[in-house]
Amino acid sequence: MNYKLLIFILLISVAKASSQELRSVQEPVFQVGEKLRYKLRYGFITAAEANIRVESTDTKFEGKPVFHLVAEGKTAGSFDVFYKVRNRYDSYIDQKDLSPYLYTESIREANYRRSDRARFYQDEKKIVSNKGTFKGDGQTFDVLSAYYFARSLDITKLSVGSKFSMDYFLDDGVTKLTIQYVGKERVKTALGYFNCLKFSPSIQPGRIFRKDSKLYLWITDDGNRIPVKAQVEILVGSVTLELASASGLKYPLTALKK
Repeated sequence: MNYKLLIFILLISVAKASSQELRSVQEPVFQVGEKLRYKLRYGFITAAEANIRVESTDTKFEGKPVFHLVAEGKTAGSFDVFYKVRNRYDSYIDQKDLSPYLYTESIREANYRRSDRARFYQDEKKIVSNKGTFKGDGQTFDVLSAYYFARSLDITKLSVGSKFSMDYFLDDGVTKLTIQYVGKERVKTALGYFNCLKFSPSIQPGRIFRKDSKLYLWITDDGNRIPVKAQVEILVGSVTLELASASGLKYPLTALKK
């Protein structure tokens, strides 16, 4: 199981506004101290776990205060015995417009080690990383900043069938992700039932996904906009991502109906 699949599934929640609307964030729906924990199941087996949190920091970029976002992922159970993964992702984002300044990765997968760094210059529409310099068409995000930015967008006027896109930087290039709004749905999780907004992002068949694979994501229909469940069929079997716990939320989790 490739742990980057977990990061990808979390990332799909970001594409909820067109490029013309990306600067519409009024106020973050998250706060310092928020912690989210996820479990990824391959069939009935828990294959990986992830913790995502917002930390305070005295660090400033261009004289501006920032949020420090952290995501840590690791394999679990038998997967941890045969292919141990301990990955960490950090992003520093502007406290007002939530755009990223710096993104880093520390990858530890079995005997493989890698550290990456990317500095974002939004005014110049470029990203300078240890792999080179890359240009974007407009606002460009890393995987973590995109996740938190999109949660703060106003999506109350979405209509069923609407498709939107967003640019993000990952590995060695800028990618555009497209997603379709499916509608509202109540979904069952280990924590209880959630009233959710359901999305279906586009995916490319290949090493992981089948030609006819469908990917679905459920996000809380409340002020927090937390992804609580994602499900996708892969070449062999299926993968489910599910929220295991949430704390330090800015708003009451009213979407949860136990």
